[in-house]
Amino acid sequence: MLAESAGATIAGSVVQVRDHADKATLIGAGKITELAALVSAVSADTILFDCELTPTQQRNLEKAIGCKVLDRTQLILDLFAARARTREGQLQVELAQLNYLMPRLAGRGVMMSRLGGGIGTRGPGETQLESDRRKIARKLKNIKAELAKVRGGRGIQRKQRQGVPLATVALVGYTNAGKSTLFNRLTNASVLADAKMFATLDPTVRHVILPSRRKVLLSDTVGFIRKLPTTLVEAFRATLEEVTEAALLLHVVDASSPHAASYVEHVQHVLKEIGAEGTRQILVMNKADLVQDPQDQIAQARRILQDANAEASTISVSAMSGMGIERLLGVIDNTLELDPVERIRVRIPSSEGATLHLLHQHARVYSKEFVDDYCEIEADASASVRRRLGNYELIS
Repeated sequence: MLAESAGATIAGSVVQVRDHADKATLIGAGKITELAALVSAVSADTILFDCELTPTQQRNLEKAIGCKVLDRTQLILDLFAARARTREGQLQVELAQLNYLMPRLAGRGVMMSRLGGGIGTRGPGETQLESDRRKIARKLKNIKAELAKVRGGRGIQRKQRQGVPLATVALVGYTNAGKSTLFNRLTNASVLADAKMFATLDPTVRHVILPSRRKVLLSDTVGFIRKLPTTLVEAFRATLEEVTEAALLLHVVDASSPHAASYVEHVQHVLKEIGAEGTRQILVMNKADLVQDPQDQIAQARRILQDANAEASTISVSAMSGMGIERLLGVIDNTLELDPVERIRVRIPSSEGATLHLLHQHARVYSKEFVDDYCEIEADASASVRRRLGNYELIS
């Protein structure tokens, strides 16, 4: 799926099982011969390895087979580069690409060297390799400095959001689980929702109004994937901060996938890697309308979460059709601990139109009755709204 998302056409595949990887080529001489024959038979121009190759292994394989060789990390980096839209996302991709490229510059040999000039300097001078490394080191320094500025701005925005009693709910999940479709359904936004992997790379934050009428911030983040390269986790740490700072995670799972349980396991692994495994979760089994009996997938996912000591409730939805969305909003409302909601009955003078409007706009009003010069209201109101009511008489 990664290769197809990058625009490649799969001409064939080879699987090898062996006790130990070959240090020089990963797969060994016999498999190299088989692979070279297959490349010739199907006229392939690129070989993709579903693992990370060392620089030496990659060079040896290209020399032995006579074909371009890419590993899993390089393929993911290519996909990320194609998907990045914001300046921050582009910088993060470039940072990861340069960190990946640096150790792969070796092996060019004296052919890439430059001759020194002047007496006593004849012979190989500074090699192209050293020059390239110095250029990349300077570029890395500049990118890190620019990223620090972007992260500083993001930090200021986050502090401003935290100054208001608005909880942040982050969407997480395996790539292509339907997070962006769910995000659009919950927020009426128009974030790109595509079947391609990593269609959403840059984080997006929007307001959502819960049934109690309190507002929360919903953040759509990059999709996770198995064997996510460490260089990418490091490069995208600023983006993933939206996950680590969230009060609640909506862990979106493609319920129609036969690999749903393993995807949950991969996501839990990444959450642990970024320090967000302790955040409360709601397991959202998306695309439930495509599954006849989603209970088996839910049971497997719950077992994985229990093994990971993750506290989570479960709900089945369809982001495409809207099935279960209202119930999901209710579960979010009941799960969030920030700015807790409480049922109140309050007596307000009928002349206080602004206060009455406040309750209707920011609380869930169940009943309203006018008695003499007062209005008695029963509503679910958050703590921040209750504080704004001042000294108006509460009715027990």
